Amino acid sequence: MRILAIDYGKKRTGMAVTDPLQIIAQGLTTVDTHMALVFLKDYMQKEQVETIIIGDPRNLDDSETDATAAAAEFTKKLKRHFPAVKIITVDERYSSKQASQAMIDMGMKKKNRMKKGMVDEVAATILLQEYLSSR
Repeated sequence: MRILAIDYGKKRTGMAVTDPLQIIAQGLTTVDTHMALVFLKDYMQKEQVETIIIGDPRNLDDSETDATAAAAEFTKKLKRHFPAVKIITVDERYSSKQASQAMIDMGMKKKNRMKKGMVDEVAATILLQEYLSSR
């Protein structure tokens, strides 16, 4: 069974997933946030997912960001729609900055780095890799 990670955003939501052995994290996609649940329902009909990791957006001082409440509401929806799946929230404070730096380090062309969805997908991959490393 796979583990899926979500980097929730008000406009776009990045997703990453493990291989079935839960060893490797890889970017899955970025979807418009209003279509995220539809995408997940379809994906989870095709693939077995045992755990969903979702980023909890916070400021450096641990206060809520403008996206914290929306991410929490989305987490509640996940729990309602996928009651058999374990849902875990994780700190995502630095995920977007780490994603931008990772894309630079990988030698990704600036044109590709400018694609907003790519940052979200890489951020979800980083969240997932950090979760896998912490287990």
